[in-house]
Amino acid sequence: MFENDLCREAWPILRGMLREGRLPRIALKRCQERGMPFWVHPDDMALLRSSPVARDEILVDVLMRALKSFRRKALVEGGWNPDYRGGRGASCLTTYFVGQCIWEFRRVYTTWAKNRQRWAELHTLYDGSEETARENPKLFGRLLAAGYLSEPEAAVLSTNFADILIEQPAVTQAVISLTIEGYDDTDIADELNITHAAVRMRKTRFRKALYDAARERRIWIPEQLHTKAGTRRTQRGAA
Repeated sequence: MFENDLCREAWPILRGMLREGRLPRIALKRCQERGMPFWVHPDDMALLRSSPVARDEILVDVLMRALKSFRRKALVEGGWNPDYRGGRGASCLTTYFVGQCIWEFRRVYTTWAKNRQRWAELHTLYDGSEETARENPKLFGRLLAAGYLSEPEAAVLSTNFADILIEQPAVTQAVISLTIEGYDDTDIADELNITHAAVRMRKTRFRKALYDAARERRIWIPEQLHTKAGTRRTQRGAA
């Protein structure tokens, strides 16, 4: 239970550090001091400072990895000592955990940056045509145009829904398309080579945009994306 509290306390601290660019800079400095190869692309640095979505996306994985290493290093191996009497004294548990998150940033960022590059390349290759999807079913089979889907799914991917979806990053489009097709989070994560946490975060972000549009009676939210019975009732009333 205390780990949930730890994450809640660390989240705004880490978000602020990313927004200010301090988290990557500290991680880079630590790696340089220990001779560990690490580099953050300036474009990625700018994105993490400007985009709340990008910050949340990378922090989800940072926290998941940090929790695992925190349990081992701080609790099992005794890396955190509340009775430490060194020059700076003992750090509080939250400070220790934030430090662990900074250590995990290197691995998480490297994976995140590679996936971003991969999806950007795929998105550039895909021109939205059925011909391209047919020629590359392994890569683009999940991003076929609405007319290529079955009738219920085609109805879901109406103009308004598609307008909202097309504004999202390519990987988010793939997550939502797979969700509509009935895939669960585990299958989606495996299919797209991303973490379960990243799948949930992208769906949560997209739901908010959809719920706003549903309240304005512009779209109908697919059954697979419902999370609350109240949402269904609200939609029925709007219809």
